[in-house]
Amino acid sequence: MEIRELDAESDRREAVPVLQQLWSGKEPDEVLAWTGEEDYHLFGGYVDGDLVAVAGVLEAGLLHHARHAWLYDLVVDEPRRGEGYGTAMVDHVEGWARDRGCEYVALASPLEKDETHEFYESLDYDRWGYVIEREIEAGN
Repeated sequence: MEIRELDAESDRREAVPVLQQLWSGKEPDEVLAWTGEEDYHLFGGYVDGDLVAVAGVLEAGLLHHARHAWLYDLVVDEPRRGEGYGTAMVDHVEGWARDRGCEYVALASPLEKDETHEFYESLDYDRWGYVIEREIEAGN
Protein backbone atom coordinates (compact mmCIF):
# COMPACT_ATOMS: atom_id res chain seq x y z
CA MET A 1 0.00 0.00 0.00
CA GLU A 2 1.27 3.47 -0.88
CA ILE A 3 0.52 6.06 1.84
CA ARG A 4 0.75 9.79 1.22
CA GLU A 5 -0.50 12.99 2.78
CA LEU A 6 -3.61 14.36 1.11
CA ASP A 7 -2.92 18.10 0.91
CA ALA A 8 -4.81 19.08 -2.24
CA GLU A 9 -8.53 19.74 -1.98
CA SER A 10 -9.17 17.26 -4.81
CA ASP A 11 -7.39 14.52 -2.83
CA ARG A 12 -9.29 15.39 0.33
CA ARG A 13 -12.55 15.41 -1.62
CA GLU A 14 -11.76 11.86 -2.80
CA ALA A 15 -11.37 10.84 0.86
CA VAL A 16 -14.74 12.24 1.99
CA PRO A 17 -16.83 9.13 1.10
CA VAL A 18 -14.43 6.94 3.07
CA LEU A 19 -14.50 9.33 6.04
CA GLN A 20 -18.29 9.36 5.92
CA GLN A 21 -18.22 5.66 6.75
CA LEU A 22 -17.05 6.84 10.19
CA TRP A 23 -18.92 10.17 10.24
CA SER A 24 -22.18 9.15 8.56
CA GLY A 25 -24.11 12.04 10.10
CA LYS A 26 -21.85 14.69 8.59
CA GLU A 27 -22.42 16.44 5.26
CA PRO A 28 -19.65 16.07 2.64
CA ASP A 29 -18.80 19.79 2.73
CA GLU A 30 -18.46 19.67 6.51
CA VAL A 31 -16.05 16.73 6.30
CA LEU A 32 -14.08 18.44 3.54
CA ALA A 33 -13.83 21.62 5.62
CA TRP A 34 -12.25 20.00 8.68
CA THR A 35 -9.81 17.99 6.59
CA GLY A 36 -8.50 21.30 5.28
CA GLU A 37 -7.86 22.88 8.67
CA GLU A 38 -4.28 24.05 9.06
CA ASP A 39 -3.16 21.66 11.80
CA TYR A 40 -5.06 18.61 10.53
CA HIS A 41 -3.04 16.08 8.52
CA LEU A 42 -4.91 13.61 6.34
CA PHE A 43 -3.18 10.53 5.01
CA GLY A 44 -4.51 8.24 2.30
CA GLY A 45 -3.58 4.64 1.64
CA TYR A 46 -3.76 3.52 -1.98
CA VAL A 47 -3.74 0.06 -3.52
CA ASP A 48 -3.52 -0.11 -7.31
CA GLY A 49 -4.53 3.55 -7.46
CA ASP A 50 -7.65 3.07 -5.31
CA LEU A 51 -8.04 4.88 -1.98
CA VAL A 52 -8.65 2.11 0.56
CA ALA A 53 -7.92 3.84 3.90
CA VAL A 54 -7.57 7.27 5.47
CA ALA A 55 -6.17 8.58 8.74
CA GLY A 56 -6.57 12.11 10.11
CA VAL A 57 -4.17 13.37 12.78
CA LEU A 58 -3.45 16.51 14.82
CA GLU A 59 -0.28 17.17 16.79
CA ALA A 60 -0.85 18.42 20.31
CA GLY A 61 0.84 19.00 23.62
CA LEU A 62 -1.19 18.39 26.77
CA LEU A 63 -0.21 17.76 30.35
CA HIS A 64 -1.32 14.11 30.42
CA HIS A 65 0.34 13.12 27.13
CA ALA A 66 3.15 15.62 26.60
CA ARG A 67 3.70 15.91 22.85
CA HIS A 68 1.46 13.51 20.98
CA ALA A 69 -0.41 12.83 17.76
CA TRP A 70 -4.17 12.67 18.24
CA LEU A 71 -5.67 10.19 15.78
CA TYR A 72 -9.10 11.62 15.00
CA ASP A 73 -10.06 9.58 12.00
CA LEU A 74 -8.98 6.12 10.87
CA VAL A 75 -11.20 4.45 8.33
CA VAL A 76 -10.66 1.55 5.98
CA ASP A 77 -13.14 1.39 3.11
CA GLU A 78 -15.68 -1.22 4.20
CA PRO A 79 -15.09 -3.74 1.38
CA ARG A 80 -11.33 -3.69 2.17
CA ARG A 81 -11.52 -4.19 5.94
CA GLY A 82 -9.66 -7.11 7.44
CA GLU A 83 -6.85 -6.95 4.87
CA GLY A 84 -4.28 -5.23 7.12
CA TYR A 85 -4.73 -1.69 5.80
CA GLY A 86 -5.81 -0.28 9.17
CA THR A 87 -2.67 -1.64 10.80
CA ALA A 88 -0.55 -0.19 7.98
CA MET A 89 -2.17 3.22 8.48
CA VAL A 90 -1.55 3.12 12.24
CA ASP A 91 2.08 2.15 11.61
CA HIS A 92 2.40 5.10 9.23
CA VAL A 93 0.87 7.53 11.73
CA GLU A 94 3.18 6.26 14.47
CA GLY A 95 6.25 6.76 12.25
CA TRP A 96 5.05 10.22 11.22
CA ALA A 97 4.46 11.12 14.88
CA ARG A 98 7.87 9.77 15.93
CA ASP A 99 9.55 11.85 13.22
CA ARG A 100 7.83 14.95 14.62
CA GLY A 101 9.01 14.33 18.18
CA CYS A 102 5.73 12.99 19.54
CA GLU A 103 5.85 10.66 22.52
CA TYR A 104 2.39 9.11 22.05
CA VAL A 105 -0.37 8.44 19.58
CA ALA A 106 -3.75 8.80 21.28
CA LEU A 107 -7.41 8.65 20.27
CA ALA A 108 -10.94 8.58 21.63
CA SER A 109 -13.53 5.98 20.73
CA PRO A 110 -17.20 5.63 21.68
CA LEU A 111 -17.93 3.09 24.41
CA GLU A 112 -20.03 0.88 22.14
CA LYS A 113 -17.24 0.36 19.57
CA ASP A 114 -15.93 -2.91 21.02
CA GLU A 115 -14.38 -4.05 17.72
CA THR A 116 -12.51 -0.75 17.43
CA HIS A 117 -11.16 -1.13 20.96
CA GLU A 118 -10.07 -4.69 20.25
CA PHE A 119 -8.28 -3.54 17.07
CA TYR A 120 -6.22 -0.92 18.91
CA GLU A 121 -5.53 -3.21 21.86
CA SER A 122 -4.20 -5.81 19.39
CA LEU A 123 -1.68 -3.10 18.40
CA ASP A 124 -0.65 -2.66 22.08
CA TYR A 125 -2.67 0.51 22.70
CA ASP A 126 -3.83 0.84 26.31
CA ARG A 127 -7.18 2.01 27.61
CA TRP A 128 -6.19 4.31 30.42
CA GLY A 129 -9.15 6.58 31.04
CA TYR A 130 -12.33 8.10 29.77
CA VAL A 131 -13.22 11.04 27.61
CA ILE A 132 -15.87 12.89 29.54
CA GLU A 133 -17.84 15.58 27.81
CA ARG A 134 -20.98 17.64 27.90
CA GLU A 135 -22.52 19.45 24.96
CA ILE A 136 -23.12 23.11 25.72
CA GLU A 137 -25.63 25.38 24.07
CA ALA A 138 -24.52 28.49 22.25
CA GLY A 139 -24.70 31.61 24.40
CA ASN A 140 -27.44 34.18 23.99
